[in-house]
Amino acid sequence: MKTLYFCDMISDIEIGKQLAKSLLQINAIILQPGNPFTWASGWRSPIYCDNRKILSFPKSRTYIRQSLVKVISKHYGSANVIAGVATGAIAHGALVAEEMGLPFIYVRSAKKEHGKQNRVEGAYNSGQSVIVIEDLISSGKSSLEAVKALRKEGLNVKGLISIFTYGFDTAAKNFKKANCEFISLCNYSTLLQVAVKQDYIKQADLEVLEKWRENPSKWKK
Repeated sequence: MKTLYFCDMISDIEIGKQLAKSLLQINAIILQPGNPFTWASGWRSPIYCDNRKILSFPKSRTYIRQSLVKVISKHYGSANVIAGVATGAIAHGALVAEEMGLPFIYVRSAKKEHGKQNRVEGAYNSGQSVIVIEDLISSGKSSLEAVKALRKEGLNVKGLISIFTYGFDTAAKNFKKANCEFISLCNYSTLLQVAVKQDYIKQADLEVLEKWRENPSKWKK
């Protein structure tokens, strides 16, 4: 299998377009180039992504589950276990595991401070292969922390698949450094194309939105 490190790599262009349309319709992604959001990191951003909203919309939820299973089967083949990254990808990972008839585990953002102090929750064995489900990739750092935790438990991470990625170059570099394949159902470039076509934004907004991704940490400062 060819290693997939590309920051803008998506699984299937038609899946990407349909998903972009759905995410915009249910307001899981909001574009406000004229009234930017402020992220927890302090970055100013013309886009806000909240994929937790997907779970409230059965049609979108089902489409994403089926698309994740399709892409996993095409790009990664079989695996012993499906893992979700807490918290946003736990539900999506569990739905994928259910459809594929596979065990499900999830990775906490940090170890529990009591009990067994687990970072990885669920039943698994060292040496098993695992595919990781993530809801969103920005820099990729939190996703790769989950990958690191799984590897520490002796699991063989075949790859990671996300619902959406901003397509930052830093994400591609981080995944390459960690020697972890990743792919996404939808990306920022596809989202903008669909947003213009569906009149969520105007053609004139594209320059602002595209400029943001070039250097998001410095944008509007």
